[in-house]
Amino acid sequence: MKEKTSVYLTTPIYYVNSTPHIGTAYTTVVVDTLARYHRARGRNVFLATGTDEHGQKVEESALAAGVAPKTFVDGITAKFRATWKNLLISEDRFIRTTDPDHAPVVVDLWKRMQAAGDIYFGEYEGWYCVGCESFYTDAQLVDGNCPVHQTPVRRLKEASYFFRLSQYQDRLLAHFEQNPGFVIPEGRRNEIVSFIKGGLRDLSVSRSTFHWGIKVPGDDTHVIYVWLDALANYVSILGGPGAPPYETFWPADCHVVGKDILRFHSVYWPCFLMSAGLPLPKTVLAHGWWTVRGQKISKSMPATRVDPNALVADIGADALRYFLLREVPLGLDGDFAFDALIGRINSDLANDLGNLVNRTLAMAEKYVGGVVPAASPALDGSGVHAELGALAVRARAEAERHFEAYAPSRALEAIWELVRGANRYVDAAGPWALAKDPARRAELDHVVHTFLEAVLWSARLVAPAMPNKAAEILAALGLGAGGWPARWNEDLAPGGRVHRGAPLFPRIDDARARELIARWTPAETAAEATPPAAPPITPADDGTVTFDEFARLDLRVAEVKAAEKVPKAQKLLKLVLDIGGETRQVVAGIAESYAPEELVGRRVIFLANLKPRPIKGIESQGMILAAGADSVLALSALDRDVPAGTKVR
Repeated sequence: MKEKTSVYLTTPIYYVNSTPHIGTAYTTVVVDTLARYHRARGRNVFLATGTDEHGQKVEESALAAGVAPKTFVDGITAKFRATWKNLLISEDRFIRTTDPDHAPVVVDLWKRMQAAGDIYFGEYEGWYCVGCESFYTDAQLVDGNCPVHQTPVRRLKEASYFFRLSQYQDRLLAHFEQNPGFVIPEGRRNEIVSFIKGGLRDLSVSRSTFHWGIKVPGDDTHVIYVWLDALANYVSILGGPGAPPYETFWPADCHVVGKDILRFHSVYWPCFLMSAGLPLPKTVLAHGWWTVRGQKISKSMPATRVDPNALVADIGADALRYFLLREVPLGLDGDFAFDALIGRINSDLANDLGNLVNRTLAMAEKYVGGVVPAASPALDGSGVHAELGALAVRARAEAERHFEAYAPSRALEAIWELVRGANRYVDAAGPWALAKDPARRAELDHVVHTFLEAVLWSARLVAPAMPNKAAEILAALGLGAGGWPARWNEDLAPGGRVHRGAPLFPRIDDARARELIARWTPAETAAEATPPAAPPITPADDGTVTFDEFARLDLRVAEVKAAEKVPKAQKLLKLVLDIGGETRQVVAGIAESYAPEELVGRRVIFLANLKPRPIKGIESQGMILAAGADSVLALSALDRDVPAGTKVR
């Protein structure tokens, strides 16, 4: 397979009728992370983002605000630019559809389509949603409302220029058949194919009822349909056909878009390009929606809006980026929850990565004076040393595979296998014991070199997602910015100096968590955030439980941090559990099924609101769930890696 040399990735350009929120931040962070990955691999990357600034919705909003449309969009666009800076977005260009070099490319695209015989003048009548800037049929409406915004639509009848979309139905279906990865994930592809097979109707591509837009060539009474205008940004940002950036990067490798605008990108856009005689993008990836408290984010519902800038101010950009990327596999919907965010910070970032970096640098300073020692090749291929090296190489390969497949959540899962494996390596290698025996100095040096190498690899692998914290780790290792890790146990040169700085990710305790959540929660939902006291449970006579009774059980994901046998109790183990910012100890009757060392690092399901009780003189502060009646057959398990503290429902 030919190695990629240039990569072109795009976010949608965001409509400026509202300010950035957690949903727009998510899309942009995803694309930025993919771009940073490809740059680390030495590829020539162009990352495009920007704002869509024309259309009736903008004109009406500006009129309501009492300002000119350009003044209105300038203010909103400035907020997008500032937010992307706070989120560490590394775009190669931020385009605005009001930029002077955009309109000529839109006009050129129109003229190409017109020359192909695909533009004609006619009259259109239909249901129009100002929010979508799009017409809908009766069958597409939901209870008479827009299927996306759930708001009333307008009945419009107007003269319009049309695009012969219907002429491209068979050609577009053939493209889908010949390019199975054109739209991903597969479920979204199937939806679009079904939509196309249902029949494509010619598309109205101009408006005469408002004026804020690019004029139709030769007819100043009409402006070009805002979606044709907006989609053309992917070409205009490169200078248009014939310009050097266009010739280098087009067609786009991947348009990353929300599922609500997939039809525009996977039906209209490719047909516009076919008509204009231009190549089609390679992939259109539709991700799911972030909801808040189960509701889609909406400007008209302030309670659903989470300000990414407020989160960054309190927890940093890297932590927010990690959560957005890791919490939900790209393509699926996710519900944004503040307690899940804090759980990820405490579990994955503080306990796993932060702990690895802090403890290894501290031991390097203590045992070898902060100077990187040499590795011993004879030891590198044996025992736990070889296991960690193999794990590192495997984690790199898996991360590469998932980043290439536009699956950053899966890539981070693979990287965390290395992070957790490196923590286990330190425990198994025991440098504190080796340091007591001068005869084992070479082995100590090898262990220190190896765990520092693991820290280096972890930093470079995670850098696309967390660029600032990765840079901090590399600086602590005495290194500057680096590319992708290459050769295990050879990337870190002996003789360099390391130094331990402040903790990368301080844990957020319960009091701080309550303070942050109160600050982040929109005022409209503050009253709802504190549920009323639960009524006492009255057991049902038939042996069943009601939903309210079940809801009182506080089930959470817990990580086993330590395990030991209970003296004089053959069946009992004492476990120390992290349940997300809080530590609990429990006594569990699982010693006949599990050795203590098997349990450390395992995630289990934990009943957190069971009344504590003493067992063999030890207070047990809850219960872990297990399968088996007379004997334990298996512990409760999860099919995906989720942070400690996550609620189970």
